[in-house]
Amino acid sequence: MPVSTPPLIPMRAPTPGDVPVPLPVEYKPSTVLIGTPDYSLLADGGEGASLTAPLKALPNQVASALHRPGMVAAGLIAFDAERSRLVLSSTPLWRDPLLAPYCFDCRHPSWTLTGDPGPAAYLAAVEQARTMIATGPLEKVVLARSLLLEADQPLVVQELLAHLPGPNARYVYAAPAGEDATLIGASPELLVSRHGRMVATTPMAGSARRSFDPAVDQARALALQSSGKDLHEHRLVVDAVARALAPFCEHLYVPARPQVTATATMWHLSTPVTGRLRDPGACSLTLAAALHPTPAVCGSPESVARQVIEELEPVDRGFYSGLVGWQDAAGDGEWALALRCGVVSGTTLRLFAGAGIVAGSEPEAELAETGAKFSTLLRALRVRTDP
Repeated sequence: MPVSTPPLIPMRAPTPGDVPVPLPVEYKPSTVLIGTPDYSLLADGGEGASLTAPLKALPNQVASALHRPGMVAAGLIAFDAERSRLVLSSTPLWRDPLLAPYCFDCRHPSWTLTGDPGPAAYLAAVEQARTMIATGPLEKVVLARSLLLEADQPLVVQELLAHLPGPNARYVYAAPAGEDATLIGASPELLVSRHGRMVATTPMAGSARRSFDPAVDQARALALQSSGKDLHEHRLVVDAVARALAPFCEHLYVPARPQVTATATMWHLSTPVTGRLRDPGACSLTLAAALHPTPAVCGSPESVARQVIEELEPVDRGFYSGLVGWQDAAGDGEWALALRCGVVSGTTLRLFAGAGIVAGSEPEAELAETGAKFSTLLRALRVRTDP
């Protein structure tokens, strides 16, 4: 299987040859911004109330709220699927994709970092999870940790966003996450899109850190695609996604083997799954509710993995590893997993990253994987530290 090598984004200061990022002047804290390689969306509900219902209730609520063509509901759905923050926009703005990063006028604060949990505690949690996998029904659990960054000046979301678009960032986003809080991120992973009767999803599981040395980088990608541990982890996710979508589809295409794809910092195993809806009335949120959470962000079996996450993770995930996206009045929409992200509030930025633990996982390797995932935002924001 051939492996292509997209460019790494070096950490550096802007140079005169760079082009400033034209972030939309309309962006404000009440706005949902979603940027993809094909388009960018700005949705603002103004002073209107947002929807906060559990995911299972959202298909009906959104269908009732979007009472005329052109309207969209956009925003966040929590990992636990019990909370959401969707703005209702009657005049969404659809624009060209955001350009590549580098901001000339942005300030660069000094940061203080605290791990929560710290490396030692995370290693202990992974060891506990391995024991549970070896002795019980648990097959996989995704364990997350967070970094709390404290800046020496108030943070401006628009300035942070100016660094995020890049050649391998599939979804760049910012959305209200609470009072005076905004979730920002650059996710590589599509949970589900629905356009007419066509459905697509790209589950990812199994990862390897990239290297600035081209030979090492290529070797890591080749090793990933033949790794028994990572292929098993990936297959758990793909099988769960296929089972969830099958009842909705008259046709579902699931490739036999994953492909290797890349972000600026990670190689991933991914499988593009496509289908055609049996019932054209099934909206994107209905499909999202059937899929979320997949084993890519939770584990397998789901109920057991949830209990382990609650027991072993010291920080509530909130909207991390939940969903970010939109749906229109026709039921079309696109929902990505809220990964490679952080919550901005005042002078603080809390980052999240997780790793899938299965039989054969090595605690030190899983810790290193979370560090590599943190580096997506740390490098973009020019935070020079070892996560």
